[in-house]
Amino acid sequence: MKTLTIVLTDGPYISEYAEIAYKLAESALKQYKVNIFLYLDAVHIPKKGQNPSFFTNAGQLFSGLTEKGAEIRACARCAGARGYFPEEEIIEGSNCSDYFPGIRITSIYELSEMLSKSDKVISLSR
Repeated sequence: MKTLTIVLTDGPYISEYAEIAYKLAESALKQYKVNIFLYLDAVHIPKKGQNPSFFTNAGQLFSGLTEKGAEIRACARCAGARGYFPEEEIIEGSNCSDYFPGIRITSIYELSEMLSKSDKVISLSR
């Protein structure tokens, strides 16, 4: 099976990139293994407890993607700088209690690995 990797850098409500990535990934899951890597302010996307009044809750969308088989990872340095820290214990596929299930904080080196194994790469950033 071919692999698609999507890299996001914007926060969840500063642009429509999170929703675009969701729609791309959901469609691609029919034919691709899908990886999503959250970098810079995109590490805010999977935070639980956000209540956007005029937007779709991007974290809930992304959690649904993990249930369908997508792998979603957040950059450890970016997450740590913004107050999200990995924990030893994995809870429902996540290693951060602030994040929705299935989304993990990991090293930037995992992005390198994802990119090297991908057939297609999409970067959504401003």
